Amino acid sequence: MTSIAATIAKELSVRDSQVEQALKLLAEGNTVPFIARYRKEATGGLDDAQLRHIAERNTYLLELAERKQAVLESIEEQGKLTDELKGAILAADTKARVEDLYLPYKKRRKTKADIAREAGLEALEQQLIDDPSADPEILAAAYLSEGFPDAKSALEGARAILVDRFATDADLVGAVRDRVYEQGTMRSAVVAGKETEGAKFADYFEFSEPFDKLPSHRILALLRGEAEGVLTLDMDAGEEAVYEGMIAERFDLPVKDSEWVAKAVRWGWRTKLQVSANLDTRMRLKEKAEEGALQVFKTNLRDVLLAAPAGQRATLALDPGYRNGVKCAVVDETGKVVATTIVYPHQPQNRWDASRAELASLAAEHGVELIAVGNGTASRESEKLAGEVADLIAQAGGKRPTPVVVSESGASVYSASPIAAEEFPDMDVSLRSAVSIARRLQDPLAELVKVDPKSIGVGQYQHDVNQTALAQTLDAVVEDAVNSVGVDVNTASAPLLERVAGLSGTVAKNIVAYRDEHGRFTTRKELGKVPRLGPKAFEQAAGFLRIQGGANPLDGSAVHPEAYPVVERVAQATGLGTEQLIGNTAVLTKLAPADFADETFGVPTVTDILAELDKPGRDPRPEFKTAEFKEGINEVKDLAPGMILEGTVTNVAAFGAFVDVGVHQDGLVHVSAMSHKFVSDPHEVVRSGEVVKVKVMDVDVARNRIGLSLRLDDEPGQPTPKNARNQGGQNRQAKKRRGGGKPEGRRQASGSMADALKRAGFGK
Repeated sequence: MTSIAATIAKELSVRDSQVEQALKLLAEGNTVPFIARYRKEATGGLDDAQLRHIAERNTYLLELAERKQAVLESIEEQGKLTDELKGAILAADTKARVEDLYLPYKKRRKTKADIAREAGLEALEQQLIDDPSADPEILAAAYLSEGFPDAKSALEGARAILVDRFATDADLVGAVRDRVYEQGTMRSAVVAGKETEGAKFADYFEFSEPFDKLPSHRILALLRGEAEGVLTLDMDAGEEAVYEGMIAERFDLPVKDSEWVAKAVRWGWRTKLQVSANLDTRMRLKEKAEEGALQVFKTNLRDVLLAAPAGQRATLALDPGYRNGVKCAVVDETGKVVATTIVYPHQPQNRWDASRAELASLAAEHGVELIAVGNGTASRESEKLAGEVADLIAQAGGKRPTPVVVSESGASVYSASPIAAEEFPDMDVSLRSAVSIARRLQDPLAELVKVDPKSIGVGQYQHDVNQTALAQTLDAVVEDAVNSVGVDVNTASAPLLERVAGLSGTVAKNIVAYRDEHGRFTTRKELGKVPRLGPKAFEQAAGFLRIQGGANPLDGSAVHPEAYPVVERVAQATGLGTEQLIGNTAVLTKLAPADFADETFGVPTVTDILAELDKPGRDPRPEFKTAEFKEGINEVKDLAPGMILEGTVTNVAAFGAFVDVGVHQDGLVHVSAMSHKFVSDPHEVVRSGEVVKVKVMDVDVARNRIGLSLRLDDEPGQPTPKNARNQGGQNRQAKKRRGGGKPEGRRQASGSMADALKRAGFGK
């Protein structure tokens, strides 16, 4: 039997030893970020994605091995375990295959086939096969009994036995299942009378596509349409004759010579094998759809978390609204709240001048460099207000703050959360949202870790997928993102520290409490004084925790404390002190990593150390940049085909990307309009948060639809693909049904897939 490590190694195209070492390190309680960064020698440089695959597959394969053992024991207890069957079970590579092999031996309620066997009808079944020219009723007359008093019932019993053989033959069941999935077609139709009610599913009222060609978002749309009673789904396996031929060939049945046998085969296909194959296909499609949806969410979430930070700059945030006013908060360069207020510049109060003056005064008083404007209701009007505030400050001789539109997705969720209540117990809930908007501009990662990843709203059909798998996937993304950037232990919040490898929620809170009581940490060693932060937690976390301006300059880098001796050897060899080495590109680039490697720290680790010394604590995130919306373009009616605009990608789906060009409605760049080359995945071209230039292709003012293209040489007038419009309707309406709407005065968070579609105008 192939070992688990060998199986996974083959899947990843790596050496068995790499997987074995990874499994050993994981079993010892090491975290994925720690192994990926600081144990490259052991794993041969496996990255975090490969390590997570190893961990997930190891769990599956261990469960598979346990199931195999249980099945073998069950069959052996029955005295029916042969060497051939044992070998087949041990060689099975999926749980489904094991269950197929176990079918004939599985404990079950007594079936009609079991009753027929007890009545001796197995001999009749065999005789009907061996003598196809004989009259079935005459043969059956010799097998009548109390339970089978006439020829008809006896023949039905014989048929039940034959069909049971079909349904419990592992090889046949597997072959039929695979063929149905590979050759079959999904067909959908509208339920009579549901045409108007289910208009959002119009593209699926008469639809068909091969199972293996269906994209994940379309599968989920079809399943949702069925669940809502609008669509009926038909799992069309293809020609019945093909499957009947597979059954006949497998059992060498005389279907051409015996009408009884032919009918029994057809009955077995329709009532057993087709039903089980359709159920399996549905399960495969659901799994495929969930995997696709999780991948979209995973990629988008990583892009949002690793978006460019504006940095430590005093920020005024505006959380827009009409009747309830614009909630405002000023935070200093460290993120500390220094002022809050609510102004009413918009309808119905229309206190524009007073609001502008008040905000300009606040901004000037606190040296505001950035004005963050949430992209909810009244966003564009509030952006105009921010611009005038900035102009007032500049006219008074101050430095003009830069207005920036910021996604407020999840801000309302954070504002009502226990974390927000703990941070700001005396602050109004609505003002907390403004604080979140300001801080997420300064450092998106540090602020967004306080929000449930599902609420950040960059997913696709997130409520239709397995919620446990979704949570695990997103938590892994957050963990990898936080550890790839590193955390300043003297400024980080407990929710951010909690995401550092090796740190629990309790330890994270203890770090903050220790910092509040004793002041700044000056060395990494001091972390050992934090309650419940033991040696193992320190080993896992230390390299990702930064102490800027501390006693040891290495504590502000990604060099792990265990590797400080390597730096000392480098310092001795160059005759320079550690501080002189840091940033000394001329010296560092001339060093050979192999000269400083030993049994503990190999060339990969030394290479990383030298790179870190060159640029200590480097941030992998891109440089901060904002989209500049075109002057005079404020509403959809201001757009015209052919315009070239700058905008920000708010979301990326399987079928395209949504771009905010500053008119309250996101435009859709369909995947077909992303490049002159074929694009299989929109993430290959754009990512959430990216600033892009787009051409307006078509505008439907009445329905608020905007079609955009990344191909700036395209000719306007090309309509948005039909499927994309339908996709939008499904997402938007589903969001309403789930009660996902915002309170009055706030629209849905712009980052959500449903809202992106809504603001793009699809499904209306």
